[in-house]
Amino acid sequence: MNFSRRLDLFGDEVFAALNARRRALEAEGRRVYDLSVGTPDFEPPAHVVEALRESAADPANWKYSLHDKDELLAAVCSYYEGRFGVAGVTPDMVMSCRGTQEGLGYVCAALADPGEVGLVPDPCYPVFQNATLLAGARPAYYPLTAERDFLPCLSEIPAEVADAAKYLILSLPANPVGSVGTPEVYEEAISFAREHDLIVIHDNAYSDIVFDGEPGGSFLAYPGAAEVGVEFLSLSKSFNVTGARLSFLVGRPDVVAAARKLRGQVDFGMFYPEQDAAIAALTGPRDSVERQRLLYQERRDALCDGLEAIGWERPNAHGSMFVWARIPGGRTDSMSFALELMERSGVIVTPGASFGPSGEGYVRMALVMPPDELREAVAAIAAAGI
Repeated sequence: MNFSRRLDLFGDEVFAALNARRRALEAEGRRVYDLSVGTPDFEPPAHVVEALRESAADPANWKYSLHDKDELLAAVCSYYEGRFGVAGVTPDMVMSCRGTQEGLGYVCAALADPGEVGLVPDPCYPVFQNATLLAGARPAYYPLTAERDFLPCLSEIPAEVADAAKYLILSLPANPVGSVGTPEVYEEAISFAREHDLIVIHDNAYSDIVFDGEPGGSFLAYPGAAEVGVEFLSLSKSFNVTGARLSFLVGRPDVVAAARKLRGQVDFGMFYPEQDAAIAALTGPRDSVERQRLLYQERRDALCDGLEAIGWERPNAHGSMFVWARIPGGRTDSMSFALELMERSGVIVTPGASFGPSGEGYVRMALVMPPDELREAVAAIAAAGI
């Protein structure tokens, strides 16, 4: 059997390899600190769980959904005004999707024909590159560097590359590099999109995990953003519902409609009980979200302070649930370093090379353990002499 050449676009899944070795170490009785995967260890709010439970008890809600409830669309519109100060979001600007990963696949395929170009940050969350490849488009990378605080510098993208691109993927707060957007960055992106006639796709998964006093915001809060772009709003990290895949595409109506048309060919829509859980999250109290942000900041401080104290360069970690750390000792092979770190200390991290060419020389660590355990992980690294 000869399978599609599309499969050749993707290498081996690094998380699967790391997880297999983790299980082997645990079977040997080793203490393991798994900081590789960004799955929150906090619980979802009780009112969200209860909304899902009550909705699932209604037999009528087990039919094909086929559409987003009016109440859900209204909740997203109200959330944007109340949470981000973005007035004027209307139901035709909103579509539910099963996580940003799924939604990005539809948007990229709706915007680009095979052989066309999508601008992708480097390093980036791998789905930005993969959704581009699945659409048959070619990723053109723009670098995020330490010298520029891991923020985009769009003016350095060659004009001929920008003119050929159908879209620009922007993601702030950024996974994996931990940088947080500024008004200047968003304003530059809007101007850049107009100049080069492309669509901005902003991933806003970590808007509620921003540290050091600066509140997280929305790309759509800036004048002209809804004319040139769309944004993914994810409830996964804010409300700890990663498995439910509660996300939304919000922004320019014709882009949302195009993505919805593609989605309708393969998906019957979000399960009604999940829609009701999303409504509860969007319209309910947010006190747990703020408490959680402060807990993430405590974890960030414990890990970054600890690594700096044992001789590592202080990692970049201003937002998101990740720490982006330069490999110590001038080493550059992130995969070999991650394997050595796991074997010698039991600490599992994700190699930076998994996030693009510019990720080499770094590793990503997820803030998925309490501060005391993160300090234990740092102590294990120090004891291993790394």
